[in-house]
Amino acid sequence: MGAAVYLARLAHPADFEGWRVAARDALALDLPPERIAFAVDGDPAPLFGEPMPEAPTQAEAVNVPRAFPELARQVVCHSDDDRFLLLYRLLWRLAHENRHLLDVATDPDVMRARSMTKAVYRDAHKMKAFVRFREVPTPDGGTHSIAWFEPFHHVVELTAPFFMRRFPGMVWSIVTPRRSVHWDGEALSFAPGGSAADRPADDAAEALWLTYYASIFNPARLKVKAMQAEMPKKYWHNLPEAALIAPLIRGAEEASRRMLATAPTLPSFRHEKQAERDTMARAAIKAPATMEAFGGFNRKPEDIEEAREQAKHCKACPLWEPATQTVFGEGPADASVIFVGEQPGDQEDLAGHPFVGPAGKVFNEALANAGIDRAQAYVTNAVKHFKFEPRGKRRIHSKPSMGEVKVCRWWLELERELIAPKLIVALGATAAAAVLGRTVTIRDTRSKLIDLPGGDTKLLVTVHPAYILRLPDPEAQAREREAFFADMARAKDYVPQIALAA
Repeated sequence: MGAAVYLARLAHPADFEGWRVAARDALALDLPPERIAFAVDGDPAPLFGEPMPEAPTQAEAVNVPRAFPELARQVVCHSDDDRFLLLYRLLWRLAHENRHLLDVATDPDVMRARSMTKAVYRDAHKMKAFVRFREVPTPDGGTHSIAWFEPFHHVVELTAPFFMRRFPGMVWSIVTPRRSVHWDGEALSFAPGGSAADRPADDAAEALWLTYYASIFNPARLKVKAMQAEMPKKYWHNLPEAALIAPLIRGAEEASRRMLATAPTLPSFRHEKQAERDTMARAAIKAPATMEAFGGFNRKPEDIEEAREQAKHCKACPLWEPATQTVFGEGPADASVIFVGEQPGDQEDLAGHPFVGPAGKVFNEALANAGIDRAQAYVTNAVKHFKFEPRGKRRIHSKPSMGEVKVCRWWLELERELIAPKLIVALGATAAAAVLGRTVTIRDTRSKLIDLPGGDTKLLVTVHPAYILRLPDPEAQAREREAFFADMARAKDYVPQIALAA
């Protein structure tokens, strides 16, 4: 055979089966990697290269690790022109050097192949996430959904089964620059690539999609860097909703302020959700006519220490079971002011003390800035157990339901009765609703001294410090922090005996 270089032709850029047949024949002919080249039909062929001769029919089969075929299926989808040769070099080395080559993580060829598979996986994932179909009518009265997408790698064959499973009852086509796929409801078929002009300009459903996309945008949860990591700008020009992204980001700060000012945290107490009524019924939760559900004691606590002891055993709502412990209020039994938050967080649940986590640090900073001695105040929460959703090893805060707030309000009312404060400061709309027994907005109540029924106690409503931490914009955080500090100063002005000692 001399030193000739033999050329193997493949049908399309992700032709794994064609590569597999050619590579098997090359091994049978004992061709080392430097004597074989691969070219896709339609692409420029190498200047030198002879057609591969027929492989011997009695060639010995080559056993390779099970991981190699799957690796090869991924690598052939990469856009690197040398991908086929890299795979053949790996196959040659597996057959002639080391059958366990793929376990050598530091080998340059193995490292390169692994890196390619990761890039292909990412591109396939983005295709699944960012393909947008538009419908066109068909002569038979049906519709044909067409999408245009520009992948960086040859992932059409790889991702087509996903769309077939996802949209089995829909006739659709996905057009890309190098390859297209069509589903007629029965079978997949592939064709050469096309252009963006093959997709309709728009359709009737797109306006509805854009309206929905804008409506679910939550400015308080906006993290621009995280969003761009999941939805890189290079994909935006093919997404109809991309035109909304920039203005939504620009308006996020103002939208967040509007949400704070107008949207109640809790639904009205007069409109309990049926699901919550069912949950409470299953848990046999009733109005606290007796003390049985609140710790098993048969008499009402006479002081705050007795109340704290009883609360350790409270099972009046289902939150007690997953929580580590009850986090009751802390402070002097004759405090002039009670600060009420929403519920304990992760660190509070573990420590058993209120406001010791990140929000607690902001709270302490605000108190110090206003000249308030925390030791002279009573600090508690509307709900005494941590409500959370487990995510891996983390416990993520979950807002308490109206039913849970309503049940736990018995303890808050008891704290107020036993301490008889001059002022209650509600940190957030949940706390304000728990104190008042009705839903209020921060906009209507913030920074005002509100008369509470049944005594001389007044209520001051402000934001929860956790809200400040969630704001994505540093300037917005600074403004809200300053406003929060000002509310703490109003509390000290009304109750000067909580001031720090000179």
